[in-house]
Amino acid sequence: MNRTEIGSMGEIIAARWLSLHGRRVLHRNYRGVNRGEVDIIARHRDVLTFIEVKTRTSTAFGRPADAVGPDKQRLIQRGAQDWLRLLGHPRIKFRFDIAEIVLIEGELPHVHVIENAFQLPASS
Repeated sequence: MNRTEIGSMGEIIAARWLSLHGRRVLHRNYRGVNRGEVDIIARHRDVLTFIEVKTRTSTAFGRPADAVGPDKQRLIQRGAQDWLRLLGHPRIKFRFDIAEIVLIEGELPHVHVIENAFQLPASS
């Protein structure tokens, strides 16, 4: 599989895992008007979650979440703000999660979700 296929597989696995663990997936691959993007938007009880999915075929170079640096966080935050704008800026709780997917040939996928992995800057 190439990188795009690995990423797509990871998103499918993450969406399925989230659904099986009490989340309601609302949208996948959201692209906002202000160049923001969110891999998965889901409800987790009374919280709206914006989830970045990071998929790797090895942990030799660190955890998948290590790839979600400040630039990527800003991209996700812009997407979340666009989504909230579409909803009319409701007064609801929301958070940013990271779904780490590790695909090792011959093994079941490993899924780890980091809840509240980062926040909006105070100035937002």
